[in-house]
Amino acid sequence: MALADMIAARRPQRIDARRNFDAVLAAAEAAFTELGAEVSMEEIAKRAGVGVATLYRNFPTRADLMECVYMVSVDELVRYGHGIDPTDPHAALVDWLRHLVTHLATKHVLTTVLTRESRAYQPSREAIYAVADPLFARAQQAGEVRADVDADDVMRLIFAATAGTYRDDAQRERAVQIILDGIRPTRTTPT
Repeated sequence: MALADMIAARRPQRIDARRNFDAVLAAAEAAFTELGAEVSMEEIAKRAGVGVATLYRNFPTRADLMECVYMVSVDELVRYGHGIDPTDPHAALVDWLRHLVTHLATKHVLTTVLTRESRAYQPSREAIYAVADPLFARAQQAGEVRADVDADDVMRLIFAATAGTYRDDAQRERAVQIILDGIRPTRTTPT
């Protein structure tokens, strides 16, 4: 099942229930980002303006909630990727990769619950690669990316770079720039 379909299947049909569901997701995303993965479910319910029973009715476990928050964030990331102007293939790829880095850096706490067995893992991965693969292919066809690397190579480097702990954002940016520089073809200057 596609990522957007999985989210739609979880979202209640009644307007008031959908509003509560969305409020819980927004409150959970903010709480996980601010307070970490161990924030209490009661705190999330309070921030969402709903009762704890409403939260648990929609998300029986913390992992269910974290997975859904992550899937929604990946869906937003994918929509961003589909909206990138492909006119300049290299700029489009770099824009996507930088946006992905920001996404991963801010969602790191959520990925702690994702394993290969998670319901969210494969659909999220497929959705991300469905954006990355064509952007990468266009940049490679335009001669802006080395011929001896593929999208999966680059994505794994980006995932590894964002999983690390850095002194500050500037250090993370340097690591990402090294990856971006490394995928560019070597330009020889005429002698």
